[in-house]
Amino acid sequence: MGEAERDYKPHYQLQAWQSAMHLVKLVYLWSQDFPIEEKYGLQPQIRRAAISIPSNIAEGAGRTGSREIVHFLSITKGSLSELETQYLLALDLGFASSDQVLEDMLTRTSKLVSGLHKFHKQKIDSSKR
Repeated sequence: MGEAERDYKPHYQLQAWQSAMHLVKLVYLWSQDFPIEEKYGLQPQIRRAAISIPSNIAEGAGRTGSREIVHFLSITKGSLSELETQYLLALDLGFASSDQVLEDMLTRTSKLVSGLHKFHKQKIDSSKR
């Protein structure tokens, strides 16, 4: 995809989406050495949860109304919670070591998504007045 095409895609401009894309990369690197028996277990599940984060931000940003955006950001918040839970499970089960960079990016992405969600929710609430 060329640079000109990226300029008109609304999600490319969102820090939440950019952070989420970086988070996916970190999750893939962190989970690459999971035990082989997790090839069809927690490893793909944790990766799917990570992938759904920027995907839902992008889908929401591609919609026209704040209600639709809020809907997809709510799904994104759920995926962030799912990813955090699966990360903690993988640590508890000894599949991988903790990764401070990944944890920090998860926190950053969560804050950015929450802020974006709050912004659009306020737009909806103010239009009801």
